[in-house]
Amino acid sequence: PHLQFFEGKELRLKQEYFVVAATLQDIIRRFKSSKFGCRDPVRTCFETFPDKVAIQLNDTHPALSIPELMRILVDVEKVDWDKAWEITKQTCAYTNHTVLPEALERWPVSMFEKLLPRHLEIIYALNQMHLDRVAALYPGDIDRLRRMSVIEEGDCKRINMAHLCVIGSHAVNGVARIHSDIVKNSVFKDFYELDPEKFQNKTNGITPRRWLLLCNPGLADVIAEKIGEDFITDLSQLKKLLDFINNEAFIRDVAKVKQENKLKFAAYLEEHYKVKINPSSMFDVQVKRIHEYKRQLLNCLHAITLYNRIRSDPSKSFVPRTIMIGGKAAPGYHMAKMIIKLITSIGEVINNDPYVGDRLKVIFLENYRVSLAEKVIPAADLSQQISTAGTEASGTGNMKFMVNGALTIGTMDGANVEMAEEAGEENLFIFGMRVEDVEAMDRQGYNAREFYERLPELRRAIDQISSGFFSPRDPGCFRDIVNMLMYHDRFKVFADYEAYIKCQGQVDQLFMNPREWTKKVIRNIACSGKFSSDRTIMEYAREIWGVEPSATKIPPPNLPRD
Repeated sequence: PHLQFFEGKELRLKQEYFVVAATLQDIIRRFKSSKFGCRDPVRTCFETFPDKVAIQLNDTHPALSIPELMRILVDVEKVDWDKAWEITKQTCAYTNHTVLPEALERWPVSMFEKLLPRHLEIIYALNQMHLDRVAALYPGDIDRLRRMSVIEEGDCKRINMAHLCVIGSHAVNGVARIHSDIVKNSVFKDFYELDPEKFQNKTNGITPRRWLLLCNPGLADVIAEKIGEDFITDLSQLKKLLDFINNEAFIRDVAKVKQENKLKFAAYLEEHYKVKINPSSMFDVQVKRIHEYKRQLLNCLHAITLYNRIRSDPSKSFVPRTIMIGGKAAPGYHMAKMIIKLITSIGEVINNDPYVGDRLKVIFLENYRVSLAEKVIPAADLSQQISTAGTEASGTGNMKFMVNGALTIGTMDGANVEMAEEAGEENLFIFGMRVEDVEAMDRQGYNAREFYERLPELRRAIDQISSGFFSPRDPGCFRDIVNMLMYHDRFKVFADYEAYIKCQGQVDQLFMNPREWTKKVIRNIACSGKFSSDRTIMEYAREIWGVEPSATKIPPPNLPRD
């Protein structure tokens, strides 16, 4: 299994039902004890339930909330079926987080028969109502019924949990504009045609308290010095920094904070990982889960290309770089583990080559986690966001780097699109195929060999990986990676290689001019205000939950409420 591969494990289904059942019993207990469930002492009236309760399905993992709420309303509370269905739909809303089909939850019907027979009955009934409606609107369109069913027929009958979430929710959203468009135009196209008003966008955000104040107090201080402290709870105020883009003192202060963060992180790496890095080098960082679609392999090919250029002309001047790649691999994902092995092997060769010196280092940041992110992100100069266009739903690391004064090299994917829109495309290093180009290539067929034959630097890098140049102990070590890249790469690494290498050259050019680099950094920070989770949550509140957001502080969980 690979690539967030969905594993239909019985234990996982039990866990999902357990958390759903416990949550719903708590929700209903609280609803009944409140003054909203009418005065009837015998039975609670649930008419007002959707006005007082919102259940946001964060991906399909809590999808069982839909049949469980139906079960409680119909079987326990004796609410009429159609009424219960209206209440359920008005209460639930679904956020989609991935477009990769292999990651979607599709549970075998046999597992439901064994563990949740009543929920299976309810799902069948809901599906029947849903298909009756589709059949009435599209008479004779049998294929549409098959595509839209919650039950997938085949060798193993399965329940498509995403379809259950869509029919059982009054709102469905993606997490960046481009992702929400893909949700409407491809993933749930048929459902969008049926109920266009259901579909929304809610672009993700990050909390400025953790991702600016807490992890980068130096930067927060120089910002507050210029525009006051209100930006902490209203990040859009960062726009005020646009007035200081040509302010020499501010440019100097921003650059100074970055240099201090770099020195601090360099010291941390030396202390904990015994690696010495050049703090005046460009800190080029890609930290995220290891996945084929995130294309850490493209980053590796760039590192090898830089290495080969230094080797073939050691006297030439190069912009020094420290390439840091960090992230965890899922336990069963063999390719992801091989990618980590490749990164460390490339590092072993490059970092010990005397011809290279401190001009290039490749570091794998092990055990990447939030606490390490809080250290590396404020120290980064370059943020790599290089997924194949149309595969990264949103990403949030991209936003963390932007607010912390790194420049982004990236594809037009996920929230990168909106980051480029906010800051101006010329203030990010955007490269590579757009979604339309990827779709066109899918139609004509992606031929990796064609790129391999045409691009000498790419061919050389692949031949080195293939021949064991980076794994002299075990020359065949990376044959699975090379074979995948050459013959079945769904994410088209080679197709973007040339544009990526060229774009990295532009990064080098700008980095050699520190003043212009820092001005671009300031513009990026000033335009990052949209990417606050405060804005995101406000939009969920108003446009999905039907409540006005409130800034009232609630007591922390360790303190009793009145």
